[in-house]
Amino acid sequence: MDSTEQMYAAMPFTQVLGATAVRADRDEVRLRLEWTPERCTSGGLLHGGATLALADAAGGWAGFLNLPEGSSGTATTSSSTHFLRPVSGGAVEASARVLHAGRTAIVVVVDVTDDRGRLTARVTQSQAVL
Repeated sequence: MDSTEQMYAAMPFTQVLGATAVRADRDEVRLRLEWTPERCTSGGLLHGGATLALADAAGGWAGFLNLPEGSSGTATTSSSTHFLRPVSGGAVEASARVLHAGRTAIVVVVDVTDDRGRLTARVTQSQAVL
């Protein structure tokens, strides 16, 4: 089973979203989402909800890969998003890195870039360790 299939099995919504896995290990999780008209809001701009869903999935997977021994999973407790530029074509990638992995909480930062490498959004996420 490849990384994208593993992601779909663990987080079925990522398949509905249309995300694909680029990289998934303890150091970084990177997910990709192609721009399509169905994922847009007015003016052909990628919907912020699609961007946030991609970032949340990447952050959740990064948190899971950094769980302390004996833990079963994580649940997002807070998420702060800063949208920095619109996306009107191509694709975006969400790159998640763990800033802190403790016994009860994990903090992740996710940078979302367009296919020209420009930062389009930054998400900081806190997760409860289950």
